[in-house]
Amino acid sequence: MIYPDNFENKIQFNEIRSLLKGYCLSQLGKDKVDDMAFTSDAERINTALSQTREFRRMQEEADDFPLQFFFDMRASIKRIRIDGTHLEENEIFDLRRSLETISGIVKFLNRSDDDGNYDHPTLHALTEDVVTFPELIRRIDQILDKYGKIKDTASPRLAEIRSQLRKAEGSVSRTLYNILHAAQSEGLVEKDATPTLRDGRLVVPVAPAMKRRIKGIVHDESSTGKTVFVEPTEVVEANNRIRELEADERREIIVILTEFSKLVRPHVDDIIYAYQLLAEIDFIRARAEFARLTSAIEPDVNAGPVVDWITARHPLLWLSLKKQDKPIVPLDIMLTSDRHILIISGPNAGGKSVCLKTVGLLQYMLQCGLSIPVSERSKVGVFEDIMIDIGDEQSIENDLSTYSSHLLNMKNMMRRAGEATLLLIDEFGTGTEPQIGGAMAEAVLNQFVKKHAWGVITTHYQNLKHYADSHDGIANGAMLYDRHEMRPLFQLAIGQPGSSFAIEIARKTGIPDEVIREASAIVGSDYIQSDKYLQDIVRDKCYWENKRQSVHQREKDLEKTIAKYEEEIKELAQKRKEILRQAKEQAQELLKESNRNIENTIREIRECQAEKEETKRLREELNAFKEDVSEIDTKSADDLIEKKMRQIMERKERREKRKKDKKENAGKPTTIGTKLPTPTASAEQQTFAVGDTVRMRGLTTVGTVESVQGKEAMVVFGDVRTKVKTSRLEHTVKKPESTQLATFAISRETRQTIDSHKLNFRQDLDVRGMRGDEALNAVQHFIDDAILVGMSRVRILHGKGNGILRQLIRQYLQSVPNVTSCKDEHVQFGGAGITVVDF
Repeated sequence: MIYPDNFENKIQFNEIRSLLKGYCLSQLGKDKVDDMAFTSDAERINTALSQTREFRRMQEEADDFPLQFFFDMRASIKRIRIDGTHLEENEIFDLRRSLETISGIVKFLNRSDDDGNYDHPTLHALTEDVVTFPELIRRIDQILDKYGKIKDTASPRLAEIRSQLRKAEGSVSRTLYNILHAAQSEGLVEKDATPTLRDGRLVVPVAPAMKRRIKGIVHDESSTGKTVFVEPTEVVEANNRIRELEADERREIIVILTEFSKLVRPHVDDIIYAYQLLAEIDFIRARAEFARLTSAIEPDVNAGPVVDWITARHPLLWLSLKKQDKPIVPLDIMLTSDRHILIISGPNAGGKSVCLKTVGLLQYMLQCGLSIPVSERSKVGVFEDIMIDIGDEQSIENDLSTYSSHLLNMKNMMRRAGEATLLLIDEFGTGTEPQIGGAMAEAVLNQFVKKHAWGVITTHYQNLKHYADSHDGIANGAMLYDRHEMRPLFQLAIGQPGSSFAIEIARKTGIPDEVIREASAIVGSDYIQSDKYLQDIVRDKCYWENKRQSVHQREKDLEKTIAKYEEEIKELAQKRKEILRQAKEQAQELLKESNRNIENTIREIRECQAEKEETKRLREELNAFKEDVSEIDTKSADDLIEKKMRQIMERKERREKRKKDKKENAGKPTTIGTKLPTPTASAEQQTFAVGDTVRMRGLTTVGTVESVQGKEAMVVFGDVRTKVKTSRLEHTVKKPESTQLATFAISRETRQTIDSHKLNFRQDLDVRGMRGDEALNAVQHFIDDAILVGMSRVRILHGKGNGILRQLIRQYLQSVPNVTSCKDEHVQFGGAGITVVDF
């Protein structure tokens, strides 16, 4: 139970709702935020927190979770329950995209490991009983194009109507252009005038003085009155036919939409239930984003009352101070079954009310399933009731004074409080004469203690501080104050009462010393002295608390430093092992390479009939190299490894040098005992016959001679037959079958590339806003791709403007052999701003 009715306003929870709604992607999530309510069911709270925790982890680990197209289609789907109703085009388009999102979410959340454990079990539970509709999506794809418009192929009747419509519009356009050109030649219409649409009919813009020179119907005039729009008589009937076809088109579209709605109608309930998944995901995402904004966590919630919070922060106050680049002082507060009520005292404007509201807001947020900004070491629980008394509730209508309103709240709290109740009371007992107010507050507090209620109470009354010291179940707490700098520290210290620092604050505000001395005399020296003792205790506690925190922080920093050095040492050892392993692998690879090179050298020496001493020397060097590599071990000393690697590299350099010298000596006269290569016939002396295996000079592709005609031969290379001059051919040995297969593979890759171009090619190119050279470059690539994929017609959008870009593009198009024509688009679809290219 929450008391009073305006509880959320008092703890600023409505502002939390507003922040959550700002993170929602659709009305689905916003409705969930409005429905969010306080609960004392710990299992339900833990489930909500687990959902947020899993979603936050999923956002960090995966980037393919579908979060687009969160459309609320519930009202539209409910509407078609009635026979004869249908969804509109835009509704079907939104339905298709949102159903696809639902399907993607279900598929993502159904992911599991090899043991069948789901990656996100709590979120996966939301997908139970959720039905996806791939058949409906496929049917929509047959009806709508990628822009959400009805396709021509949605039905045979629609295809026929649109075909007739295009023919009629083309006829009207041609007729209108003829009329326009004739009028321009007679000076009736401006040279740059073009046909335009008015009320769905094609018309000609004419100067008012010339409108009677063109027979037809005046449909409209411009806002300046300098132009009237005339529909020539010759196209009136054709335009009427177009309007009739458009009406037929609309009727056929309604038939198509109605037939589709019949397919959807049996699944209305399942679709509406599926949209609940979208709503839940939208709400969970908003909670996760809010948790990220406030650096909040999702703690494990105990079933009973627990308040053991470390570094708790008021989220709204923290966000406000963050904008001002100011720090927030976190709150540490703990209530136990032995000390379940905390009496907080301290100076005015010292943070008592903020502390109280922080406790109320965070506990309420937690029991609404939201993450809270506390340390991960905190412990939290649930309360069945939260009651609050903050602010002035005086009312003229109900004849309530400030004190009367507080007493009414106290009466309700005493009646309803129990062992699972959290009480939050600000300025307990104020609003009436202090002595009786303090006595009444003490009596009420005694009732709360007897009922074993939990609570946080702020007060200035000394008798309540003494009561807390002398009774079980209650603890004192103080909001700390720096007496030397005369400023509040906004820190809560539990264990000792706090001083109101009334004398010090009065002196700081400029109250005369005479008045302060008189007030001190009135209250009595004993009270002043006890307050000073209390201030000293608070000061000493603050000092030692700071010392303790400083020592604790230094210990944490020292532990981090030690852990950092240990980690670095471990990484260095691991890197050393890795470097040594890589060095050994490189050496072994070098050995293999050297072995291949030496074997090749030996073979060449044998072919050239060299002396055996050279072979013997090379083999000895190879064996020495093997021994050097085998001595390398990852456990060897670093200097030994360095020495061995240096020796290996020196040997490699010597081999490279010998290889280089051998190349340089290749052009010198051969010595005795060396076999001279057999000279090949020159290109002019070579003859070719049908069936010869040949290749083109400088290329590796092998072909077969199919026929020879004089100095030219027809050669088949793979699937390509080409005529080549015999001077460019040379005889070769036919390649193995593996090479032919490789050639086939390359050809297949080429075909796959062309198929890919066909799939991804778009018939429209938009170059509006580009510079001339940039647009021309884009058009060149576009036309090349169009020719490659075999398109018969494409469109280039360049806009009207001054016509420079249009002229530049068309000059290029006229130079392309494959282009048969380039002309303006139909006026209804863009006119002179678009060039239609035919191949």
